[in-house]
Amino acid sequence: MADAASQVLLGSGLTILSQPLMYVKVLIQVGYEPLPPTIGRNIFGRQVCQLPGLFSYAQHIASIDGKRGLFTGLTPRLCSGVLGTVVHGKVLQVRRKSINLPIDLDYLLRAHYQECDKVEESGPGNVQKEASSSFDRVIKETTREMMARSAATLITHPFHVITLRSMVQFIGRESKYCGLYDSIVTIYREEGILGFFAGLIPRLLGDIISLWLCNSLAYLVNTYALDSGVSTMSEMKSYSQAVTGFFASMLTYPFVLVSNLMAVNNCG
Repeated sequence: MADAASQVLLGSGLTILSQPLMYVKVLIQVGYEPLPPTIGRNIFGRQVCQLPGLFSYAQHIASIDGKRGLFTGLTPRLCSGVLGTVVHGKVLQVRRKSINLPIDLDYLLRAHYQECDKVEESGPGNVQKEASSSFDRVIKETTREMMARSAATLITHPFHVITLRSMVQFIGRESKYCGLYDSIVTIYREEGILGFFAGLIPRLLGDIISLWLCNSLAYLVNTYALDSGVSTMSEMKSYSQAVTGFFASMLTYPFVLVSNLMAVNNCG
């Protein structure tokens, strides 16, 4: 319980701090360009036209709606984050009880470290068997994590839609999605239940593909690309997990973009 509460508090704090950047990112994704391009130089030193950066966009929003305007959509986003954390933890807990196995969010790395030690001690004859067993456990753990993330995404997607629409209405200076309750009533009245799940499919696909890519690449890198005899190997494998996660997020970004555009399409 204490661990879940700490996760909720930490996640809420990060959500509040990142809200202005999230706001700017969404406006950029839908093609909002309120400021003219400026002359700058690229990495090769050539003069090019550049669009304003994140902070210029943020200053533009603050000049119109004030600094408080940078936190538009924060309430439904906080609700989404808190509810998603609770659902994710509950699904993992149910899966643990159903198969009578402990759930550990750091399982993938620690299990691999243990397998590497066993491989070294058992000799080359058992390398293939140990690697196969380790990969099977990676698949099982990734499957459990996929189910938990998918359930959390499904439950919280209505709040995600409200967050996006409350941000995007800044472009047309509308006020349809000002409050959480008013937004729920508006979406239900105009689009019905399905309106709360606009853009859900590409978002789910992006999350699932990103998770499997990240864990599979991390396993391959840790197993075949890194030497387990190095003293700093545990740190290097932690870094590899972060790098593969970033790489997987880049590859699946089109799913995020399509999902956000579908969520705000024809909502004005």
